[in-house]
Amino acid sequence: MEKYQEIERSIIKKFRKEIWSKFVKGIQEYKLIEDNDKIMVCISGGKDSFLLAKCFQELECHGKQNFTAEYVVMDPGYNKINRELIESNARVLNIPVKIFESDIFDVTNTITEGNPCYLCARMRRGYLYSKAKELGCNKIALGHHFNDVIETTLLSMFYGSEIKTMMPKLHSDNFPGLELIRPMYLVKEEDIIAWKKFNDLTFLNCACRFTEACDIDDSSSKRKEIKNLIKELKKVNPNIDNNIFKALDNVNLNCVIGTKTNGMYHSFLEEYDSEKDK
Repeated sequence: MEKYQEIERSIIKKFRKEIWSKFVKGIQEYKLIEDNDKIMVCISGGKDSFLLAKCFQELECHGKQNFTAEYVVMDPGYNKINRELIESNARVLNIPVKIFESDIFDVTNTITEGNPCYLCARMRRGYLYSKAKELGCNKIALGHHFNDVIETTLLSMFYGSEIKTMMPKLHSDNFPGLELIRPMYLVKEEDIIAWKKFNDLTFLNCACRFTEACDIDDSSSKRKEIKNLIKELKKVNPNIDNNIFKALDNVNLNCVIGTKTNGMYHSFLEEYDSEKDK
């Protein structure tokens, strides 16, 4: 059996409950894929996106949906070693990737003020949407997972002063007809790591020039701070991560001071007196 076949087997056998079943459940529950979709599966080089690609390949072969997929890697300016690692992993995993170049690292490397990571993320999204249009795709699939969802929620609360989360799918504002989907929405990072270790795979983390050039203490990042907080809370309540996730699907609007829809704020006071007369 080839290496890639062993990896594929591990997804649907050993990690069926933790990965494959949750991948399929997320697609079905949030209606992420429809017949005749053409989906651009984005591979950044990390564990999440490569696993996403393998799950999509399995779904293409044995799933019920009638869709096609393009497996795309955007090279924002990786150094030679990182580029070769991505290409090597694609060969090992038997993923027919299409690689295209952009100048994102060249641009963000010149930034002296502000947040280069924020600019990088925005530019990446623009290049990916443009590539999807070029390929005739109507959907873009990203590898964000369960932990990304709850961490983003807490980051928004603690540092953005609002309650919002990472949605399982959304329409593009700037590219009409394109939709972003997150099929790994229910898959936990710990299970992705276990899958990676089981198959003895090595993937990229962040490989930008900013992190290469700076001696960065990862413990100082806000997302790492939230990861550590959740880890500590789980020692007291092992189900805390699931509870945070479930809360996003169980918002009691009768007990919320204010809400915002399409940029318009609404206070509970708007309906408060009318409720008294009922």
